[in-house]
Amino acid sequence: MNTIETSTATSVRACDATHARITWRLMPLLLVCYLFAHLDRINIGFAKMQMSADLGFSDTVYGLGAGLFFIAYALFGVPSNLALERVGPRRWIATLMVVWGLLSTGMMWLQDAAGFYVLGFLLGVAEAGFFPGILVVLNRWYPARRRAQITALFAIAVPLAGVVGGPLSGGILQAFHDQGGLRGWQWMFLIEGLPVVLLGLVVLKCLPDSFEQVAWLDAGQKHALREEMAGEERHKPISSLAGLLGNAQVWLLVAVYCAVMLAVNTLAFWMPSLIHGAGIGSDGQVGLLSAIPYLAGCLFMLGCGRSSDRQRERRWHLCVPLLMAAAGIALAGSAPGNALLVMTGLVIAGMGASAALPMFWQLPPAFLAGGTQAAGIAMISSFGSIASFAAPYLIGWMRDSTANPGLALQVLAVAIVFGGMLVLKVPASVVNPK
Repeated sequence: MNTIETSTATSVRACDATHARITWRLMPLLLVCYLFAHLDRINIGFAKMQMSADLGFSDTVYGLGAGLFFIAYALFGVPSNLALERVGPRRWIATLMVVWGLLSTGMMWLQDAAGFYVLGFLLGVAEAGFFPGILVVLNRWYPARRRAQITALFAIAVPLAGVVGGPLSGGILQAFHDQGGLRGWQWMFLIEGLPVVLLGLVVLKCLPDSFEQVAWLDAGQKHALREEMAGEERHKPISSLAGLLGNAQVWLLVAVYCAVMLAVNTLAFWMPSLIHGAGIGSDGQVGLLSAIPYLAGCLFMLGCGRSSDRQRERRWHLCVPLLMAAAGIALAGSAPGNALLVMTGLVIAGMGASAALPMFWQLPPAFLAGGTQAAGIAMISSFGSIASFAAPYLIGWMRDSTANPGLALQVLAVAIVFGGMLVLKVPASVVNPK
């Protein structure tokens, strides 16, 4: 091995050590925070049966209330990320978590549809900046060639929330039902909402705003990170907000992200109801069975992220999971009374949707220079949330209005296939790591 090769190998080992240290310092806290964020998003699906019976909600009311979260998410994503730029990630993310923890806990006092709509909307306002804000943070700590694995590690909180949240929520609904004068669904919002407030205070204490501020990286490590990030910035085509709004590739990404959100939120809001509808009556059993698709999603997501980074390929690693999600949702909708087919479809869909989410977020940073990342990521996330509104509302309305409860799932599956095909329109030369 010559001198240049030896120097390169040493540099690679040093970078590996730096990124390993960053991961151990940042990811446990971020993972737990996002786990509770998604847990607070999916627990409404587990509360649905008891809550709807107690408060007289139809499927349409439930679907609209769940969907209003995403209308607020769409409206407030960009302002929230701009505030993050101004205030700093640590203080802004901590504030968001405290507020949404209190709002989620407040769901236990719901009495009518109007309150459900208002709290669902306000919860969307509070959560709008969390996920896109964390993506901005990760993009500033990790170079592109490492982000698929890191984003998958962070986004594993989505299926992990299902693995943990399914049995936990189902167990709370059964074990705490009518304890202390509260219904099971009220206990669930209380037990799963308050910890978020405490986590927000931990974020305020422990999350650094940037790698420049930490004492656990030395000057050489910070210089290497600075140089690698600066090298990537020179090759990105969008460097202004005007360029962001006028770039056709950004709107293509919005359309793809709509498909990703259709897949993720169909499972998040309707999986427990689909399992109930297949003949599983016990809340505890529904919770346990709901964990299976998410567990499969955890494993597939990590493998997909690792494969994408090793092969330095992004498009097919997103297209294939989207097609899997569509196939699984279509299968679950084809025989809604057959427990085996429903569970098989949900497992396939869970694997595809779980992997599609982190794989999608490898694409936007390839186009967005540092000055446009916060606004660009938030804009894509916000417009994608329109699909997140459409999925629960469409399913609820069609279940109330048609004799075929699986028809809405078939319609959504077609839309997700279309999004998967659009992925291949994104230029590989831009999104694949060099």
